[in-house]
Amino acid sequence: MTTDAHAGATGPADLRAHLDARRGVCPVDHDGLGTWTLLRHADVVAAATDPETFSSAAGRHRAIPNSLDGAEHAAYRAVVDRYLTDAAVAEQEEQCRAHAAAIVAALPRGRTVGAIADLGAPFAVRTQTTWLGWPAELEGALVAWMADNHDATRSGDLTRTAAVAARFDELVGSLVRERREARDAAPDDVTTRLLHETVDGRPLTDAEVVSILRNWTAGDLGSLAACLGVVVHRLATHPDRQDVTRERVARGEHAAIEAAIEEVLRIDDPFVSNRRRATRDVEIGGRTVPAGDRVLLSWTAANRDPEVFGDPDAFRPEENAAANLVFGVGPHVCPGRALTLMELRVAVSELLAGTERILPADDEAPVREAPPVGGWARVPVVLK
Repeated sequence: MTTDAHAGATGPADLRAHLDARRGVCPVDHDGLGTWTLLRHADVVAAATDPETFSSAAGRHRAIPNSLDGAEHAAYRAVVDRYLTDAAVAEQEEQCRAHAAAIVAALPRGRTVGAIADLGAPFAVRTQTTWLGWPAELEGALVAWMADNHDATRSGDLTRTAAVAARFDELVGSLVRERREARDAAPDDVTTRLLHETVDGRPLTDAEVVSILRNWTAGDLGSLAACLGVVVHRLATHPDRQDVTRERVARGEHAAIEAAIEEVLRIDDPFVSNRRRATRDVEIGGRTVPAGDRVLLSWTAANRDPEVFGDPDAFRPEENAAANLVFGVGPHVCPGRALTLMELRVAVSELLAGTERILPADDEAPVREAPPVGGWARVPVVLK
């Protein structure tokens, strides 16, 4: 069994439970087809922080900066990082809050709503498109694309997944071409500014700009919605934590709210895995991985390793913060951590400020995502 797409939708109802069991039996899991899955925290950290042995060039396509290594990765990562500084993130908080407040205000009270479909998906699309300067009219197309992308990932059909990805690239590519053609008349937004970035003394190509924008949006749209589903489910099913969080929202304790969100995501991590490729024969976790084999870093399993966290379901934000791998570790640690946590904090804060209570729905049970996807597929709740 692995955490990648070929695990298929016939796998366990809760990926976490399966990975917890497998970690104790076979912490370096081999599927017999050339893919190894690292399930222990120490092994995942070792691989993630050794890019010379575990290369990120593990997919079929060049993805910037995700599939790059060494100096090449550093050069493109420097471009990406400029758009995700603390100051840049702070500039986006007002628009994120406005979108969250509007979505929450429009949700019905006293009857079932979907934390992912009705809150997470529109919030993710609206905040991302506003940040990038994309037209609001794209919301419907992007929400539909998110659903198609989820279905393709669950299917394990690589042809279908590639077709969905190509559709997204064409959508983004058309926006990039419009900016190029507009020249000085192009709007001054993040997408336009990317066109003027340089690497090694030359401008980024359109393909490189599209790849960066894909990295920022294709994965992040679904991930942000999934994260909100996990957090809202936690609030609805743990009234004590909901009360504490409401108090922190009222007091404006931003850091404490974000720390709590990150710990909830450690317990139920929707960022399932990342791929690497072994560049040489290497021993890890007592097993020899041959050069050229694919390696999956299972963040979900590593974040629940009892050797590091004790009871993986225990909520201990302060104690677990240093070992939390929700946003990865090493040179490919997620550059959007601050943006994601701000967006989640704002969405949760506006949801709590705009309601008296979030309750689990009586008429519909929550549904877990099918592997290889993590988190929840549906989180029905009632807002009071």
